[in-house]
Amino acid sequence: MNAADAGPGTANPYLMVSRQTAVMESLPPISSMVMTDIFRPLGHSPSKLRQDRILDEARHTADPAHLMRVFGISAKTAMKYVYAAHPERRSTLPR
Repeated sequence: MNAADAGPGTANPYLMVSRQTAVMESLPPISSMVMTDIFRPLGHSPSKLRQDRILDEARHTADPAHLMRVFGISAKTAMKYVYAAHPERRSTLPR
């Protein structure tokens, strides 16, 4: 299985699974269309769910390198999440 088959924005084919794909590895991972159909009625999107998951992880670890490895995000993006989760870590320069 390659990264393109892994589903919504992830190289991990097991990040999101359905009842069928959880028990039958031979089935393809959950599709983007299925994700959209699940979350749209709830007023959410897979993208917002991912953002929330990254922010939650940043609250627990505050390690930008960890966020970069786990979520495949850039250093700049990882730091934005760390600062959002831990505003006290943002350095302020004297004026």
